[in-house]
Amino acid sequence: MNILETRNIQVAYGQTQILWGMDMQAKRGKVTTIMGRNGVGKTTFLRTIMGLLRTKDPILFNGEEIQKRSTYKRAKKGIGYVPQGREIISKLTVYENILIGTESRSDSVRSFDEDEIYGMFPILKDFRNRLGGNLSGGQQQQLAIARALVGKPDLLILDEPTEGIQPSITLEIAGVLNQLVEHGMSILLVEQKLDFARLLSDYYYIMDRGKVVRHADKDTIDFDELKTYLSV
Repeated sequence: MNILETRNIQVAYGQTQILWGMDMQAKRGKVTTIMGRNGVGKTTFLRTIMGLLRTKDPILFNGEEIQKRSTYKRAKKGIGYVPQGREIISKLTVYENILIGTESRSDSVRSFDEDEIYGMFPILKDFRNRLGGNLSGGQQQQLAIARALVGKPDLLILDEPTEGIQPSITLEIAGVLNQLVEHGMSILLVEQKLDFARLLSDYYYIMDRGKVVRHADKDTIDFDELKTYLSV
């Protein structure tokens, strides 16, 4: 079953058309990865799914059309979002940043399982009382993922989670994401680094000039061709 489906998504910034009919399906319990060069519309597509950019075209989450819903209500439905750039609140502590993520829970619980979250990201326990702005880029990325996870999403969307992060933390993040999928999480990933994508992905979509130009599962994708869509 598809947890997420988009149909012919069209999006423009003013008079500039960015997405030209984006069709995509993300399977439940799988990692679906969107790849392509910078500027082809990947982040625009994710922002549209989250309602940060508007479209009248169908976006289905768990079979229900959500394109008319607010970003807040989409999060409440079970979509967690880790944006490009992480958007950590620098003047709040690590703990306070994580706690903000509970606002998207569908119940009234405004706390989180610290053992669970700190078990996935031990460094966050050590820096629990440190300001978010004083973390390294890799630590901020772990914090952003933790913040999304405490909302108990069915679908986790990540926009280039390896950007500007050292290889050791990249591998730690890959390990956490694989564990989440093993426990039933569905993931939609935008990524530029093919090595990282191959650690996780079940299905690939390749974007160019605002639309999907190729898609295939991990066993049939032509990685040599994929590389040509990632090179400058």
